[in-house]
Amino acid sequence: MDTTPEESSSTAAHHDPAATATQPLLSKPYPTLEPPIASISEAEEDQAQYLQISYNYGPRSLKDLPFLILFSLLLLSTFAFGIFASVNRNPHRHELSYFTYDAASSSCVSVRVRSPFSPSSSNSTISNQFEVLHSNSPNSPNWNAVASLVYYSSDLGGRFNWLNSSDASVLESLIWTLVVTLILSVPFMFLVLLLLKHYTKQIVYASLPFFVIVPIFVNVYWFVACTVSSTCSEAFPLAYRIFVLIFVFLIIGVIVWIFVVNWHRIELTVRVIGVASTALSKNLGLFGALPALTLGLVVYYVPIVLFLVFSSSNGEIVPREDHGEYVCVWKQDSWVPAYYTLAILTMLWSSSVMVEAQVYVISGTIAQWYFSKDDSPPKHGIRSSLRNAFGPSFGTICFSGLLICIVRLVRSIVDNARQEDASGIVNLILRCCANALLSAVDFLNKFTINFAAITGEAYCSAARMTYELLKRNLLSAVIVETVSTRILSGIILVLSAIYAILVCVLLKAAVHLGDDAYFVAFMAWILLIMVLGFFVHVLDNVIDTVYVCYAIDRDRGEVYKQDVHEVYVHLPISRSHRAGFVPRSTHTHVV
Repeated sequence: MDTTPEESSSTAAHHDPAATATQPLLSKPYPTLEPPIASISEAEEDQAQYLQISYNYGPRSLKDLPFLILFSLLLLSTFAFGIFASVNRNPHRHELSYFTYDAASSSCVSVRVRSPFSPSSSNSTISNQFEVLHSNSPNSPNWNAVASLVYYSSDLGGRFNWLNSSDASVLESLIWTLVVTLILSVPFMFLVLLLLKHYTKQIVYASLPFFVIVPIFVNVYWFVACTVSSTCSEAFPLAYRIFVLIFVFLIIGVIVWIFVVNWHRIELTVRVIGVASTALSKNLGLFGALPALTLGLVVYYVPIVLFLVFSSSNGEIVPREDHGEYVCVWKQDSWVPAYYTLAILTMLWSSSVMVEAQVYVISGTIAQWYFSKDDSPPKHGIRSSLRNAFGPSFGTICFSGLLICIVRLVRSIVDNARQEDASGIVNLILRCCANALLSAVDFLNKFTINFAAITGEAYCSAARMTYELLKRNLLSAVIVETVSTRILSGIILVLSAIYAILVCVLLKAAVHLGDDAYFVAFMAWILLIMVLGFFVHVLDNVIDTVYVCYAIDRDRGEVYKQDVHEVYVHLPISRSHRAGFVPRSTHTHVV
């Protein structure tokens, strides 16, 4: 084709008035009233800017530098004060019981203890292991130390007796079950991805009945088992059991109603999940990079947790008058609570930053695959996304993580206020305003990081350009998550529940754990849910990224992945626009 999309669309609009309605919103001609020249030039500049939206393979400039500096200062302060707290901690913090008030010096003095488990104590009694700083009278506080040591020894013996009891078999079975579950979860996750790629429709439609069958089975089985068991029936009266049984059946009825209402979207959701599974299967390296980032966050948390432990030992043992007598108490330094707040805020912000960094890496990698000329994954795609995430765009990620962290904190405050049953019209209005604000931030942040990973724009610029991109192409920012996320979560719940039932049956038949098998199977179910939940999280972000890439294609009038266009073109348009404004059947793509 010799002409550009802009020239062809404008020519068709001038020669055929009826063709105006079939053109994309971007190429729609201006009204006959000519605006000023400056306005036309600004519009042409914006149009040229929009047509240049694509994956930015070149060098990217540093964005959102103030938030990067703020995060760095918070991190450096946490580690600096943590090191100070570690160096200046009081070694007598956990020896408070060995301190007594000395009237002569008006201070607390310590009792030095030599370990009763040292070699020199083998032929001596416990009382000979103490060297005191003061007199050794029966009324002196060192007798309390002896009593404490005897109590500690008896408690330690009780712990060893517990390890030798029959409960050790339950602990051993739990450990082995979790280890086997963790090992099997990795090939199980790849098997689910393979099935979703090649047999999406069969997997979805085969799983839908289990969304109802498994909860019904668990509900009825729990009710019968609790009724038969005398211990459970005594602890849980019949009226409460019937109430829980009916309540669970009502929840199952709501699930069935959701399926009936959204049945017309099931087929489209199946195709969307299939496209996303294909895209993810082309970039399997994400399953190595993303867990590595999570492991890095855990390693990063270790020194902060140690700093928090050491900071609690910053203080001194001082005397305090209590009912006419002086006792020794621990007095913490005044700066320790402030450091706790600083460290916890740093951990929360770091957690949000890591989540947004993972989304950035997923989006950058998938976008490189989408805009590649062939169907093969790009070379060093994950490495490039990691370099951009923790390089030029790290300030943008810090900004997004800060917003997410604030949203979570505010939402937890609102939830706590709701649980406390705060009455009054003012509290109700404040909760409604807070929920509206949080929903607006969630809506704004929906595709911002995806777009920033593709273009390298700053956060505010990416949010504005994403909104305008979807608005110009009449696409909704929330439609892709209405059904696909629920179906994926349901599939994972069904598969993990079936696995937990098999584990429970195996433990009862082979290991003979009895009722403890339910607890072990439940823990295995939780672990498998966590692993497969990570898989759903990755696949959800792939769906969002492909959606943004499709919007960029549609805005530019190009087709990089034909199979993606064949599916996403059937997605409903934004509800805020008329359905017949831009007919999808007449939309043309320039290859």
